[in-house]
Amino acid sequence: MSSAPTACAAARAAGLLAGYAADRLLGDPRRWHPVAGFGTAANALEGRLYADTRARGVVHAVILAGGAAALGVVAERAAGRSPVARAAVTAAATWLVLGGRSLEREAAAVHARLADGDLPGARSRLTHLVGRDTSGLGPGEIARAVVESVAENTSDAVVAPLLWGALCGVPGLLGYRAVNTLDAMVGHHNTRYERYGWASARLDDLLNLPGARLAGLLTMAASPARAPQAWRVWRRDAAAHPSPNAGVVEAAFAGALGVRLGGTNVYYGNRVEHRAVMDGGRPAAPRDIPRAAALARRVGHGAAIATAALAAIRAFIRSS
Repeated sequence: MSSAPTACAAARAAGLLAGYAADRLLGDPRRWHPVAGFGTAANALEGRLYADTRARGVVHAVILAGGAAALGVVAERAAGRSPVARAAVTAAATWLVLGGRSLEREAAAVHARLADGDLPGARSRLTHLVGRDTSGLGPGEIARAVVESVAENTSDAVVAPLLWGALCGVPGLLGYRAVNTLDAMVGHHNTRYERYGWASARLDDLLNLPGARLAGLLTMAASPARAPQAWRVWRRDAAAHPSPNAGVVEAAFAGALGVRLGGTNVYYGNRVEHRAVMDGGRPAAPRDIPRAAALARRVGHGAAIATAALAAIRAFIRSS
């Protein structure tokens, strides 16, 4: 085996680990976040391209996600064969696409307001995590919403991007984050986006299929004492969730934490959604928020180690 593939494998693995560490230490950049710039570009393209058809939505998704992946290709080529440069580019891209630390901060902020008895403040802060109407939620429903968001976003914003980074490098990191951002922007069941956002939503579902399953397995590994319960709830309840991916990780978290997730959600515009229950035990309570954040942190650590190993093993096999 030549030294070049080995160096590339080590660079990708090191970059993923360094980028994950940067996210844990720093969280998202407070200013000039590239994802915000991507959102501005996506809105501008939508303004020119929008029509209430799936075809226009496909074009929208292909241009933006393809452009992000192409930017990743350019970045890797600019780094050349230098392992240090490749690791640095991978680390920077990983840091920019991950959202685990910021997710934990938002969950902690909601919990702090609940602990202080500030229910209106907790409801207001919860809007940073979920799209549902929070104005009538009590402490238990707020806790359920936070735990569900922590579970789903641990998969979407930590495990899945690391996995695509391991498989496809910087193009995988940027392309995945572009698709995930587009789903958050236009992948909604409403009059404007039911057809136009269809492609972004379905592409996000597809790209998250492997990450969600890995997140479920890592949840079990991170809570070995309750792994049988997590597996049982996953197998029994996940398929009834409206999302093929969120159901997996929410069910695994429900079993690992011994709480009940799912139920009726009310969204702005008076849309009511009755979600299947992920029944891991008692109703979620405010004290479960830091437990969910700690579980998510362990899952993230496991994902970083597993995907760095995958990147190294994959390159080793290809070069053999």
